[in-house]
Amino acid sequence: MPTDDDTATILHADLDAFYASVEQRDDRRLRGRPVIVGGGVVLACSYEAKARGVRTAMNGRQARALCPRAIVVPPRMAAYSQASKDVFAVFRDTTPLVEGISIDEAFLEVGGLRRIAGTPVEIAARLRERVAREVGLPITVGVARTKFLAKVASGVAKPDGLLRVAPEAELEFLHPLPVRRLWGVGAVTSEKLHALGIRTVGEVAAVGEAALVSFLGRAGGRHLHALAHNRDPRPVRATERRRSIGSQQALGRRPRSDDELDALLAGTLDRLGRRLRDGHRVCRTVVLRLRFGDFTRATRSHTLPEATAHTATLLAACRDLLGAATPTIHERGLTLLGVSLANLADDDAVQLALPFDRAAGAALDSTLDELRARFGARSVTRGTLLHTRAPLEVPLLPDDP
Repeated sequence: MPTDDDTATILHADLDAFYASVEQRDDRRLRGRPVIVGGGVVLACSYEAKARGVRTAMNGRQARALCPRAIVVPPRMAAYSQASKDVFAVFRDTTPLVEGISIDEAFLEVGGLRRIAGTPVEIAARLRERVAREVGLPITVGVARTKFLAKVASGVAKPDGLLRVAPEAELEFLHPLPVRRLWGVGAVTSEKLHALGIRTVGEVAAVGEAALVSFLGRAGGRHLHALAHNRDPRPVRATERRRSIGSQQALGRRPRSDDELDALLAGTLDRLGRRLRDGHRVCRTVVLRLRFGDFTRATRSHTLPEATAHTATLLAACRDLLGAATPTIHERGLTLLGVSLANLADDDAVQLALPFDRAAGAALDSTLDELRARFGARSVTRGTLLHTRAPLEVPLLPDDP
């Protein structure tokens, strides 16, 4: 019969205050002091700043009022991306079963490693020590029998902690926690439950599935009922290559000319095209996402005759989609412009023989990519983008084969 350690084999590893921790790692003067990453809006903050009430996505002015001694630093996305890659290298050196959730957290399945690496708790402790020593960052790990409970455990153990939930004590641990600990419960659902007098996970479990469905809808009610009883059969699956990539930019309420929108679209496709080629991927479908001034949204897509990573081809398709939406944009205004590239495939899976003009374009893309890699992303850019501010590119999970 398996021991508790044999069944509680899922680790949820979550870096603590990731962006702020990287800043404190790289600048000794910031250690132990309240740090805010980002000025206008708080992108991240250290635990010293969190203790004063600062939170992610808070207005920068409000954050500085709460914590006048906070040190505000600009984001360094390249540093965060490299730190994420270094941490995931430790994860994958620990077990082949790593399921990335974001750049700073992942699930790891370690059930088959007992004979060579010890119990899950021993593996988790060694993982934390390696990340601290090799990458220089604090990380919290939750250990449990299900993915959901492992994530809850890491949240409870933060910061810089390790917590294992024994299988025989799962509901004893889970039920006293506030409803916000349930995966998927945000501010709106939390308010609905509070209005019904439901404040703990145990009270959610006691309500019953039928009542939850009547309050929250079929999907939401069944989901919360299952989690409140720690029913989560999902296994840890090694992260697969993503099937789409995208980028979006908030535009504010200011009216934008057609030329401005075209420049923004071109800059977006330049970045996405580089990401495709860096990952040796090609795209078959382009998707344009728009949010108008009246808060309505629209999505338009076009599937190409053949997959490509050629920027000009992808941009031409997106320009056609944007042109079709221009009358609506003129009427309602535009507050968000986003592009997704879908139906991705590896570039070695497609026909490499190209017509002369496409081959010339691909060669130009390759040359520009080399120049940008050597001298910086903004070293070679379109003339229409010379006087625009570079958009903030949030680091993504590495798209490894």
